[in-house]
Amino acid sequence: MTEVQVYEQTRPLRIQVSGHLVKLVIVSGHSGSGKSVALHTLEDLGYYCIDNLPAGLLSALALELKQTSNPVEVAAVGIDARNLPQALQQFNDILARIETQDVKCEILFLTCDTDTLIKRFSETRRRHPLSNDQVSLAEAVAQEKALLEPIAKRADLFIDTSKTTIHQLRSLVQQRIEGGQKSRLSLSFQSFGYKHGIPTDVDFVFDARCLPNPHWLPELRPLTGRDLEVIQYLEGEILVKQMFQELCTFLDHWIPAFEDDNRSYLTIAIGCTGGQHRSVYLAERLAHYFEDRYPGVSTRHRELS
Repeated sequence: MTEVQVYEQTRPLRIQVSGHLVKLVIVSGHSGSGKSVALHTLEDLGYYCIDNLPAGLLSALALELKQTSNPVEVAAVGIDARNLPQALQQFNDILARIETQDVKCEILFLTCDTDTLIKRFSETRRRHPLSNDQVSLAEAVAQEKALLEPIAKRADLFIDTSKTTIHQLRSLVQQRIEGGQKSRLSLSFQSFGYKHGIPTDVDFVFDARCLPNPHWLPELRPLTGRDLEVIQYLEGEILVKQMFQELCTFLDHWIPAFEDDNRSYLTIAIGCTGGQHRSVYLAERLAHYFEDRYPGVSTRHRELS
C-alpha cells in the first residue's frame, strides 16, 4: 500500500460490563484501503481486536464482552466483503439487535478512489477477495463497494486513504478515535488545495481563494501558512480577519447543534488554490480557537503531507 486521506458522522459504541464501559469499534471498508493498518493501530492502542468477523456474530460478541470475567474496556472488529452477502444486507437489523443489548457501535469506514485501489492491487500483485477468472479487478472493486454500502451508510467516521501514507493513516486513526474520547465531539480542521481536488471525507467545505494570496510574493512563496512571515502577512489583511471571524461565528452557532444530535466526529475543510498558505493559516487558527472547548481538536494539511 503506497498511499493512504478523511470523512464523517457518529454515535459512540459502549457496552455496560459489570459497571465498566466498553467501547466497540467496527472497522470496515474497501479491500486495499488500509483496514488492516487501522485495526493494527487500534490493537497497538490496547483494543481487543478481531479481524474478519462474520457480521452475524456481532450480537454474540457483544454478549461475550459483557459476560467475560475480565472486562474488556475497548474492542474493535473488522467486517469486510468476505462476509456472506445476506449478512451485509441485514446489517441494519444486526445493529438494531445489538442495541437491544444496550450496545451502541462506532463504525470506522475506510474508502479509496477506484483508480488508486486498482493501482495498489496491480503493484502488489495481490488478489482482490472478489476477483476470479470471470470477474476482473475493476469489476471486483465495483462489486465490493455495492456490497459494503449498508455499512458505509451507517458509518460514523470515514477516512479516504487515496492520498495518505500508511504512517499518516495510523496517525489519523489514533487522533480521531482516541482523541475523540477526551470530549464527546472530535473536531478536525483540514486544509487542502482546490487544484488537487475537493476532499470527499469532510462535513463542511469553505473556500478561501478570494483572500489575498501570499504565493504572489516571492519571499513568501516557498513558505506555508504555519510560518511567521505568512501569518503576519495574512493577519494584516482585512478580508482575512473578516473571514476568520465569520467562520468562528458560523461554527460557534452550528457545532453545538451537531453535539446535540449525538455526533462524535466533525471535519471542517478550508481550501485555497494550492493548499499551502491561506487554507493552512485558517485551519491552524480555527483549531486554536476551538481547542479550549473541544479537547479532541486536530489539524491536517493534506497538501503539506
